[in-house]
This record gives sequence, C-alpha cells and structure tokens, in this order.
Amino acid sequence: MTKQGETILKFENVSVYYGIIQAMHKMSFEVKKGQIVTLVGANGAGKSTTLRAISGLVKPKEGSIIFKGENIAGMPAHEIVKRRLCQAPEGRGIFLNLSVEENLDLGAWAAPDKNSYQKNMDLGFEMFPRLKERRKQNAGTLSGGEQQMLAIARALMSQPEVLLLDEPSLGLAPQIIEKIFEIITSINKSGMTILLVEQNALQALEIADYGVVLETGTIKTQGPARELLKSDEIRKAYLGE
Repeated sequence: MTKQGETILKFENVSVYYGIIQAMHKMSFEVKKGQIVTLVGANGAGKSTTLRAISGLVKPKEGSIIFKGENIAGMPAHEIVKRRLCQAPEGRGIFLNLSVEENLDLGAWAAPDKNSYQKNMDLGFEMFPRLKERRKQNAGTLSGGEQQMLAIARALMSQPEVLLLDEPSLGLAPQIIEKIFEIITSINKSGMTILLVEQNALQALEIADYGVVLETGTIKTQGPARELLKSDEIRKAYLGE
C-alpha cells in the first residue's frame, strides 16, 4: 500500500505518437501520494496527451507509466479505472441526456466497494449542493460550472486513489473558476492525490505542491510549485508577466 508522500504514479521516458507526429518526447516525472501535481503549458504542449496516456486512451510508443508499482502503459482504459485511477476529461464529457443522478450512477460502475455507493453519492451531494438540488434534472440543462462539478463528482464515484483533472476551468466565468479551484483544494485536503492539467498556470501553481512545465511535448522544467512561481523566466513565459 502506498503511503502518504511516497511515489504513487511515475512517468519514465514516455513517448507518444499520433500517426507520424510525435506528441510527447521521453517525458519523466513523478506524482507523490497526497500531492496536487499540475501540468502547465500552452495549447499543444502535451498536457492532455499525458492524461490520455495515463488513462489508456492512447498507447505510448516507448517508456513506462508506473501506478502503485505496476506498469499500466497501454493497458485498456476500463482496467485502469478499476485500478482506481480516474479522469474528469476536458470538455466535461458528461451525458447530457441523462439526469445528474444517472451520470453519477455511471461513475460508480468500477468502484471497488459497491456497498459504499450511497455513502459516495451523499458525499458528492455534500460537496456539490447544487447537484443535489438538480439531481433529477437532465445534465444538459446545467450551467457550465455545474456540469464541471458533475464531471468531478462522477469521477469521485469510482473511489479513485488518483484523480486526473483535464482543464477544469475551461470556458468558465472567473467567479466559477475560483469555486472550482476551492473544490479541488478541498478534495486534496481529504487525502486525494490529484494530477491537474490547466492552462491557467498561475492559479494551478498556487494550489499545487509540484509543477511540471511542458513545451511542445517536452518537459521544459519541473519542481516545487512555490519555486516555479518565483522564477522570473516562468512568470514571463507562462504567467503573462
């Protein structure tokens, strides 16, 4: 069993191709249990590709992705979810024609402890009171912020040990973005390890323990988030200063 502070997820020299185009070049980094690790960089830097490789949606051409001591690189996506590694995808990916409750039901299909279903549902509604108010509504009638909350709550229904979040602030109003980041921090304080992909580099690094800065499929730099925030080069290139 992985203890707090030990490496739970490790990228080792991972390369990914889309056809003949190399999207990721021998990337290596680690995620320690209990941390928020954020991947930041511009569009096309390879952030979402990293999460897709972890989730089994793309197969690395070389390298290893080690989760709790097991190489999951190239493993089918449903097997990875069963190992308690789950993603809230970019664009939310919720089922618009299903109710809030039905979306959450689908999130629970791979949960290892089926007896905890109601407990997990109640915790989700406690964390996201708006979803409880709208539990019978079709997800397509929710606001953008509410849909993002549903995507996160659905991922949590699978009882993940590592939660992957892909651009959770995308397309949201500033006050809703602030709320989403508060929720991410709260989830992490409950003990959840989080790998966060985010274009909003400043806010992401402010809540993260560790940051990995990507540029065209390579790691430009990485280190403790506080140190990256102090770097003049990083602030100028990625934080708009």
